[in-house]
Amino acid sequence: MSDVAKRLKVIDSHTAGEPTRVVVEGLPEFTGTPGEWRDFLRAQHDDLRTAVACEPRGHEAMVGAYLLEPTQSDCVAGVVFFNNVGYLHGCLHGTIGLTVTLAHLGRLTEGENKIETPTGIVTVRPPEDGWVTVQNVRSWRHAAAVPVDVPGWGTVQGDVAWGGNWFFLIEAGDTIEVDFKNLDQLTDFTCAVRDALEANGITGAEDGEIDHIEVFGPTADDSADSKNFVLCPGREYDRSPCGTGTSAKLACLHAAGILQPDQPWRQAGILDSVFEGSVQEAFEGGVIPTVKGRAFVTGENELLVHPNDPFGEGIVYSRA
Repeated sequence: MSDVAKRLKVIDSHTAGEPTRVVVEGLPEFTGTPGEWRDFLRAQHDDLRTAVACEPRGHEAMVGAYLLEPTQSDCVAGVVFFNNVGYLHGCLHGTIGLTVTLAHLGRLTEGENKIETPTGIVTVRPPEDGWVTVQNVRSWRHAAAVPVDVPGWGTVQGDVAWGGNWFFLIEAGDTIEVDFKNLDQLTDFTCAVRDALEANGITGAEDGEIDHIEVFGPTADDSADSKNFVLCPGREYDRSPCGTGTSAKLACLHAAGILQPDQPWRQAGILDSVFEGSVQEAFEGGVIPTVKGRAFVTGENELLVHPNDPFGEGIVYSRA
C-alpha cells in the first residue's frame, strides 16, 4: 500500500453562519454533468465526501461542494453539494458560499454568472460586500396543510414544497417557540416529524424523500418577516435561514396568494441572520425564487488523507 497522502485543496466560507467547504483541487478524473458527477462520486469515491465533511476534518454542520468544470458553454462552473450523510439535490447557502469562493479565485465575470447544479442552472452575480443574489430553479408547493400524526406531539399540519430540496413547512403556533434557546426541543420535534412523514409514506412528487423540516415563528423585532428553524439531513440544524428552504417558503406564500411577484420577503434563521427573497411566476407553474444572502471566505486549506490513518476517510455515524 502506498504511504503517499491524498491531497485535497479546499476553500472554506460561511453564509449567514452556515459553513461551506469547496473542494477546488484533488478530485478523480471524470467528465460529465453535475448529476453524472454525483452518481460517479457516490458509487466510486464516497470516501472523499466522508473525509471532507465528517470528523476529524469536518463536523455535523459542514456542507461540502465539489467545484466542477461546466458542461455548458454559458456556465462558469458546475457543482455537487454534500454533507456528513450524503448528497444534496441543491443548496443555496452553499451556492452563495461557492460564489464568494469563485470571486476569491477570480473566476467570475461582471453581471450574471450561471452555475450548473444537479437540479438545474442557477444564476448569481459577483458579491457586493459579501452579499450574493441567486436566482434559483423553479420551486413550487406540492401539497398544502398535510396532516401527520407525530408521536408525543399530536397531529401536525404542514405544506410539502420543493425549493431545490423537499421540505415540510410548519407554522409553529403554540406548539413550540422558534428560538435559539430551544435548539434541543426544536431538534427533537423536527426529527419526530420527519420520522412520522416517513412512517406514513408522505413524500414529495415522484416519491421524493422529504429530508428537510422547516418550522416558522414570529421574529422578536421588525428585522424580518418570520424566523425559522431548519432540520437538515444528518439531524443537524441550518445555521442560516436556508436558501432552498426560503425558496420553498416563497413558493408556498405565492401559492397561498400572500406573496406577489417582486414583493420582498425577509427570512430570518435561528441565528437571526437574514436572507432576502422574492419570486417571479414560472411559465410551467410554481415560481422562480431569488434569494440574497451574505457570505465570507474564512480560510484556505489542503486536506491530507493518509492511507494508513484509521480515520482518514472520516468518522462515519449511522445517523440519517
